[in-house]
Amino acid sequence: MLGRARLLALSSHPGPTVAVTTLSIILGVAVGLDAWRVALVGLAILAGQLSIGLSNDWIDARRDTEVGRTDKPIASGAILASTVRNAAFVTAAIAVVLSFALSAGTGIAHTILIASGWAYNAGLKRTAFSLVPFLVSFGLLPSVVTLAAAEPSAAAWWATATGAVLGIPIHFTNVLPDLDDDARTGVSGLPHRLGRRATGTIAFVALVVGAAFVMLGPVIDAGFDTGPSVLAVAGFVVVSAIAVMGIVLVLTRPPSRLLFQLIIVSALVLVAQLALSGGTILAAAS
Repeated sequence: MLGRARLLALSSHPGPTVAVTTLSIILGVAVGLDAWRVALVGLAILAGQLSIGLSNDWIDARRDTEVGRTDKPIASGAILASTVRNAAFVTAAIAVVLSFALSAGTGIAHTILIASGWAYNAGLKRTAFSLVPFLVSFGLLPSVVTLAAAEPSAAAWWATATGAVLGIPIHFTNVLPDLDDDARTGVSGLPHRLGRRATGTIAFVALVVGAAFVMLGPVIDAGFDTGPSVLAVAGFVVVSAIAVMGIVLVLTRPPSRLLFQLIIVSALVLVAQLALSGGTILAAAS
């Protein structure tokens, strides 16, 4: 039983799953959700991300086997595709139930988020529209959290924009190391069409744009009565420095998982910025 659970966890893309779940919990605390709501948001997001990751490995099982992905439990023969498929459906159902337990708004927003992730896995990843599910899913993530409040509210426009923009580097840098394998198996999403250097450069430029939204969004909502906070400016500087490092790596070295790791670090910085603006996220949306 423990062995099967471990294999399912490995099939769920645990890195992104843990990262997104952590981001949602941080946001939940930041906007002042009750402890039980924070816990339920975390569990709902965790289940939803598990579902998306599991569906990816199930749907891509044949392709992963063809390219010899020994790091994939299905491709290596360690677990049946049907087991992963069933777990994907079960975790999706759990995520939806937990989300509607918080509020109708959270339930609807999170269901769309999960469906968007499944749509990517089911076929959009092979088209020029491969980025769309990431824009939708990460754009909705702040509202999944804010709609879980005792007085539900959609997230502020700049928080939604930050989430959507963050979807660009997450998609692009996650795909970069697999471009050759993808090409051999007929996957031709937007990053494949743009090429390695353009994809990597756009990814890190998008990070800077996201940081700018977090820094300037509350200022715009306040009618420019105050300037950006020192911490917001500091976050922008940190993200910009990481972006410069990432662009240099893209232009001078072969793509690697280091690029995605830099994106995750930047995402944590952006969410920390959002967390420091937690009350503003709700107030601006009300």
